[in-house]
Amino acid sequence: MNLRQALKEAEETLSAANIDDALLESEVLLRHVLKIDRIRLYTDINSELTPQQYEKFSGLIQRRLNGEPSAYITGNREFYGLDFYVNQHVLIPRPETELLVEKAVDLAKKRSYKTIVDVGTGSGAVAVCLALNLPDAVIYATDISTQALEVASGNSRKHSVENRITFLEGNLLEPLTEPVDMIVANLPYVRNADIQQVSTAGHEPEVALNGGKNGLDFIIAIVGQSVSKLLRGGSILLEVGQGQSQTASRQLKGIYPYGEVDIFRDLAGIERIVGLSLPRKTRVIS
Repeated sequence: MNLRQALKEAEETLSAANIDDALLESEVLLRHVLKIDRIRLYTDINSELTPQQYEKFSGLIQRRLNGEPSAYITGNREFYGLDFYVNQHVLIPRPETELLVEKAVDLAKKRSYKTIVDVGTGSGAVAVCLALNLPDAVIYATDISTQALEVASGNSRKHSVENRITFLEGNLLEPLTEPVDMIVANLPYVRNADIQQVSTAGHEPEVALNGGKNGLDFIIAIVGQSVSKLLRGGSILLEVGQGQSQTASRQLKGIYPYGEVDIFRDLAGIERIVGLSLPRKTRVIS
């Protein structure tokens, strides 16, 4: 069987199981088996697979059919144009979170921010991207999971920013010893009742998904903690779930009534990022 035939067979198998982006998923897994990039895959599309390669590929397709995410199968996920190591101790970085990085970088440059914390860093993807795109900034990254911080630290070394990021273990902003210019967070925001509807449920760590009854437990908590952790003229950027932006905005305005709130939509049109920036001259605390 050649590569073209193997891809077609895998795509049909995954499509029949209602797995989205079946061709892309098949490509990722076949490239992983062959250890080649996408260009090489299609350059060699008529090349024959060895029986051993086909057997391995079939095994990976079966794992995908069993619900295991491709990122965990391969141990890699592309995010913001970079490759990150992931395992079952961390949430798989989502494309919509790239908007969080984009807005954080833009805001940090506009306001000349020098200290930034990525809260609930997980794989470290956001922190690493911030460090690479803001070379003059000091980056902190917190997580309550020791295993997640090990993954994040490994990714910082992979992208040669290990000396730019300080990793701190603890709950949200609690391990941060001094206030910062900007707080960036992609925290669990899936409603407790909706967890089983997440396609990766049972594979991704529930602690990285479950935002409580209304999906807002961690968003409410971090806004409260930010009072002692945000500098004058600072900003907060939060990724939220569908239908949560207005509640998150009210939480922020309740603590910082003079702050300016912005809401940004992702490519699907969902209000995904809620941001608040404080006036330069006043730090408002309720």
